[in-house]
Amino acid sequence: MSARQAYRVRDLIPEGYLAQAIVGPLAEAFVSDLQYDSRRVKPGDLFFAFRGQRVDARQFAPEAWARGAVAVVAEGPRPAHLDGPWIQVHDARRALAAACRRFYARTVEALTLVGITGTNGKTTTAFLVDSILRAAGLRTALIGTIEYTIAGQSQPAWNTTPESLDLYRIFEQLVKVGGTHVTMEVSSHALAQGRVHQLPIRVGVFTNLTQDHLDFHGTLEQYFQAKSLMFSGQEVPPLETAVLNRDDPWAHRLNIPDQTRVVWYGVNRNTSLRGRIERIEPSGTKLGIRWNGKEVGLTTPLIGKPNAYNILAAFGVALSLEIPIEAIVQGIEQCPPVPGRLEPIRAGQPFLVVVDYAHTEDALRSLLETVRQITRGRVITVFGCGGDRDRTKRPLMGAAAAQGSDFVVVTSDNPRTEDPLRIINDILVGLRRYDVRHRIEPDRRTAIRLALEEARAGDTVVIAGKGHETYQIIGDQKIPFDDRQVARELLREMGYGGSGT
Repeated sequence: MSARQAYRVRDLIPEGYLAQAIVGPLAEAFVSDLQYDSRRVKPGDLFFAFRGQRVDARQFAPEAWARGAVAVVAEGPRPAHLDGPWIQVHDARRALAAACRRFYARTVEALTLVGITGTNGKTTTAFLVDSILRAAGLRTALIGTIEYTIAGQSQPAWNTTPESLDLYRIFEQLVKVGGTHVTMEVSSHALAQGRVHQLPIRVGVFTNLTQDHLDFHGTLEQYFQAKSLMFSGQEVPPLETAVLNRDDPWAHRLNIPDQTRVVWYGVNRNTSLRGRIERIEPSGTKLGIRWNGKEVGLTTPLIGKPNAYNILAAFGVALSLEIPIEAIVQGIEQCPPVPGRLEPIRAGQPFLVVVDYAHTEDALRSLLETVRQITRGRVITVFGCGGDRDRTKRPLMGAAAAQGSDFVVVTSDNPRTEDPLRIINDILVGLRRYDVRHRIEPDRRTAIRLALEEARAGDTVVIAGKGHETYQIIGDQKIPFDDRQVARELLREMGYGGSGT
């Protein structure tokens, strides 16, 4: 039996989403599928036209009608120069999400959804949860910044959290192969824009909140309000369980409905799920976890205190889903380092090289604190900041790099349409408050070379900001560039080779 149900137009879009009532034959027309890309419209489809920052998809209404669309769903009345079936709604993205919730009702009701939000740690926590679920013998999907994986088959991610229709199509693929559990990163953009509107998330995680994405949200408070939508019962139905970081002050401000069970986790404060870091080494971390009078020890290849929090969050999710303790421990211990998250680059060199995605002040500070704990010599850091994004975090990241490093090479990240030197100057405002040796090199490959040539036995070179990304955005072009690949190439040019430690 198909996981989809047949719906008429009048049944797909709830009345509260309509700016004008649907009347006449259009209300009774059957919908064969939903689309938000006019190029994919087929006869009988309902086309949702979003107004984006760059493109207003309402201009593609004639193409959608020509391809056989039942109607165009959009914000605002139909422009006078257009002639075709038009459904006016208050919010096109949320109207699509509501339509998906009905159109794919059987699909989503067959699944258990876990949503993870916060500034830092979402990706690693999601990988850990998915590893635990698979260790328990479950067939899963993983949706996040690095990749979308459906029952073991991966594809590149185009957004941390895709559009609602893409989410439901991933769910449908998983159900068709007998899958039952989905772990997904939920970004603040997705929450603010309604991409996860009405999604029945069973367990939600809040990792932490620090300054990021202010170019989109405006203020830290508005950024928090977007994150909090996953927990208040407004944007998504009330969660069954909320897994919250007790050591993060923002978590205590979340408005949690009475019917939602709360699991608190932490390292610094006494809480129901608490971690104790016993040892941190370049090879990983030994951790003790205590809950409800029980305790378990585990060893993980994930390094440092930030990963201890990620492990505790995943542990809390697994307990909420009643996963056996043996599978929880196995899943955590078997979960390899996440691509671009404190990922070691080994080519036989006598110093450590790690690549990390850290692109906020807090993430960079935590990364360097962790690296310091496993470094006998100096910490050498290469980093930059993204262009066309929040300028206020640049001096903060400069200060964090200066405080946590012995030598800093300031370079370009993804400059986009900004002048790289302007971005670097913003960074230097914070970095030069501290007496740390530093170099300025806008070319990222040359900057990485400078850092590697500076390193001696016992040092650690940290290449931060891009992590798993395989490109650099310069102007409006994506240029192939992978920090990990570049580091390996440069190490070989320096005379190192193989995969030594």
